[in-house]
Formats: sequence, structure tokens, C-alpha cells
Amino acid sequence: MNYKVIGKYIGHILLIESILMVPSLGISLAEGHGRAVTGFLVAICASFAAAMVLHVLCRNTKKTFYAREGMVCVGLCWIMLSFFGCLPFYVSGEIPHFVDALFETVSGFTTTGASILPEVEPLSNGILFWRSFTHWVGGMGVLVFLLAMAPGKERGSGFTMHLLRAESPGPDVGKLVPHIKETAKILYLLYIVLTILNVIFLLIGGMPLFDAFCTAFGTAGTGGFGVRNDSIAGYSPYLQNVCTVFMLLFGVNFSCYYLLLLKNFKSVFKDEELRLYFGIVAGSVLLVAWNVRGMYATVEETLRHAAFQVASIITTTGFATTDFDLWPSFSKAILLCLMVVGACAGSTGGGLKCGRLLLVFKSLRRNVHQVLQPHKIQVVRNNGRPVDEQVLANVNAYLAAYVLIGILSFVLISADGLGVTTNLSAMLACFNNIGPGLEAVGPVCNYSVYGTFSKLVLIVDMLAGRLEIFPILALCTRSGWKRR
Repeated sequence: MNYKVIGKYIGHILLIESILMVPSLGISLAEGHGRAVTGFLVAICASFAAAMVLHVLCRNTKKTFYAREGMVCVGLCWIMLSFFGCLPFYVSGEIPHFVDALFETVSGFTTTGASILPEVEPLSNGILFWRSFTHWVGGMGVLVFLLAMAPGKERGSGFTMHLLRAESPGPDVGKLVPHIKETAKILYLLYIVLTILNVIFLLIGGMPLFDAFCTAFGTAGTGGFGVRNDSIAGYSPYLQNVCTVFMLLFGVNFSCYYLLLLKNFKSVFKDEELRLYFGIVAGSVLLVAWNVRGMYATVEETLRHAAFQVASIITTTGFATTDFDLWPSFSKAILLCLMVVGACAGSTGGGLKCGRLLLVFKSLRRNVHQVLQPHKIQVVRNNGRPVDEQVLANVNAYLAAYVLIGILSFVLISADGLGVTTNLSAMLACFNNIGPGLEAVGPVCNYSVYGTFSKLVLIVDMLAGRLEIFPILALCTRSGWKRR
């Protein structure tokens, strides 16, 4: 284990985080919120000091970097990012309990959107901005940002692919272009352009500038932190529809947008994961709309709420325009299933991912055919190309870890004595980076009902869900820390 190279990149991440807090500090200074200013100054100074210490201690290091270092580095980076990122909430006193502040920050960076706050409108604008901005920072991934900003001399070193593979969502990680650094730049450029377009369309609809940026951050990162107590419900139907469209767009694999730029329309339209994703969305919207048809005055309102909530849940954003906990059981069952399914691989959404689900179905079909025809060679194909058996093995391992961690988390948080539906939906909502669950953690409620221990369990769930489990598991194994 190359500890110094891990420390080096943790230092880089903390330095970046201190810079990313500056806009929020500026907003707090402009509005004269002294406690928020103090909180950001302490956080910026602390993260900058830690970055400098790590730089001094780890400046002379070998560049040897393997998969094990990549997993551990990503896991530690996200933990340290969350620790220093929660200081503005805690030091300012706007979230007075440290575990609550950490929960809110982890929820932000992992784009979960689960909150312990009963009300968000009393928060200062600087704190609200940082709270939403964590979604945007965590959406594409902080390590991807680091790769995009890395000096050219790092381009050919082995660390880049290991970091990208450890942080990027999906069963398989590919490169858009030969150099990982250029791939990271393309991803972030697409991310920024789509975010700006989202802001423009929100402003056209009359949304205030501050609200537009915070909402766009939550939409782009598929996070779901709002600046109003009623989430998106208080905005016009036009603005709700804009959010619906952009939530779905950010749930698409970003490589599809790159192919569109190259005018390779045929590959995009034939993409099996993309077709499955939009097929699930369309089917779910129709079923939910049919099931809740008597709860709203018009067909337009019914379809609007159904489409918004389906888009919000499958992309793991977590915005709400209505209290879907009041919907019939059939609709809530669909939403629970969508929590597990998630968006496309290579998007900012969470969940199992449509790409992984597609491979599971194809692998299951192959196994059934092999039972019926044991001597016939069966190959799993995706988009016409054979899928590597190692990828299928990784998918199976991921599913096993997903089920085991999910069961354990559900049992542990049940010690607080809340209902089964509350605990199950809370686990699924945090593990799949959704945000709101059902009953006591529904869209009009929050996670303050849980005790400190359960919040820590859910924090681990959020990190594990965002990082595809294995980087967090690597931190918990002895072999992950061995020098050799």
C-alpha cells in the first residue's frame, strides 16, 4: 500500500474543497450573516491547513498506484470531504449537532437528499447555497474533477483509471477518448453545459436567480435538496416540468451525449440501457397516473405529478411536488421498485443502475438456457458486443454485497422502534441515494426521527451506495491496508 500517494490526493481534494467553499463564503459576507461567515472561514482554514500538512508529508512519493490504492483513496477522500464539508453547518450553529451536520453533508455529497432538517427556509443563503452545491460537486464525482484538473504529466500514470473505476457508477467503466484526463474533461464539460441550460430554462419560468442555481445543482447532481420547505411544490407547473425533463436528462449515461456530439445517432438510439431506462419511465408514469387518477382535478395535473415523482425517484433526485406517501399502495410499490432500479450507468443517478439490471436479466436468461441446453455455448451480449465474464462476476458480487448490506442496515436501524415501512424505505432511500422514503421519512417528513447510531448507519449506507460499495468495503478489510 502506497500511503503517501493516497495522502497526496486526499490533500488535493481538501484543497479543492476549500476553494469550492469560497462562493458560499462570499454570499454569507454579502448578506452579513456573521455566524455563517465564521463557519465557512473555519472550514476553509481547516481544510486548507490539512491539505498543506498532507502536501508536506507526502510530497516525496513513488507514483506506484494500483486498484487497491484506488479503492482506499476514493473511500478516504469522500470521508474527509464530508468531515470538513460539514464544518460550516456545525460551526455556524445552524445544525448544532455534529452527527446531524455530518449526515446532511454526506447526504449532499452523495446526492442522496435525505435531510434531518424540519425546515430549510430559516437557514442563511450561504449555508443553503453550500448545501445545494454539495450535490453538484458530488454528482459527477470529486475524483473525476481532480482527474480533469490534474497536470499533464500525470496523464500516463496508472492512478487515473483506478480512481475513475473506483468512483464512477456502473458495472463497467470505459473511456470516451484514449486519455483518462481528456475523458474527465469531456464529462465535466457536458455536466456544466447541461447545468447552465437547466438554470436558463428555470430563469425563463420566472424562478429567482438564487433558487434557480440551487435547484439546478440539486437536479444536475440528482440530489434533491431544495431551498423551500415544500421542495418544488410551490413553483409553477412549467418549472416542475422543466425539473422533470432535466432530472431524466441527468439520469442518462453521459457517453450518450458524447456520441450525440459526434453525430453517432444510431448508436444512441440502439443503446439497450437507454431504451430500458425510458421504457421503465414511460410504463411507470402511465401506471401511477392511472392509479392516482381520482386524486387530482385534471388529467394534466395527474400526469404532471406522476411524471415528476417517477423521474425524481428513478433518477434518485428526491424532489417532490406532492406527498406521494398519500398515494395508493400500488403507486408506492412502484416507487419503491424504482428506488432499487435507479438511473443509467455513467449518469449522476444512484440505485442498482439500468445497465446492471440489464446484465442481470441477460445472465439469468443465459443460465436458464444452459440448463435446457448444457452443451451449447452461450455468450451474454450488450449492444451487440460480448460482455466480459469478469464484468458479469463483478455484477454478481455487487448484488450479493448490496443485499447483505441492505439487510444488515435494515436490522440495525430497526432498533429505534420505528415501523417496518419507515425503516425499509429509509434504508432503500439512503442506500440508493434517493432521499425521501415513506411514512415517518416521507416527502413531508425528515430523518430527525432516528437516533445517533441509526444516522451513522445511514451515513455509511449513503457513502456505500454512491461509491458502488467496494471502496467502502476496502476500508473495512485488513488486506486493503497491507503494504504489500
